[in-house]
Amino acid sequence: VQLQASGGGLVQAGGSLRLSCAASGRTFSSYAMGWFRQAPGKEREFVAAISRRGGTTYYADSGKGRFTISRDNAKNTVSLRMNSLKPEDTAVYYCAADIDSQLATGAYEYDYWGQGTLVTVSS
Repeated sequence: VQLQASGGGLVQAGGSLRLSCAASGRTFSSYAMGWFRQAPGKEREFVAAISRRGGTTYYADSGKGRFTISRDNAKNTVSLRMNSLKPEDTAVYYCAADIDSQLATGAYEYDYWGQGTLVTVSS
């Protein structure tokens, strides 16, 4: 599966952004999907994950209450709605697909990755 992330940009603290990830292929609904982010000089970190049919979601503590992950299997897309953004949310955000569908939080557990989209939150 090929993944294409989009929707990043520059936003002021307190603002919102919606990231999208478009997937190619017919087996999108077979994968759990996740969002990760990587800030300059830091390791890639887990943000959120969603099960194959969207019934289960899981969030890192950093995004709980502010971020919402969703998916549309008919459109082969997964989204991340981010509200109340903070400067520390600044990072390149990546979508990823997990064949094992375990709602994994480790980047090494994901099999396919998008190219990333930059989110910059100004103070």
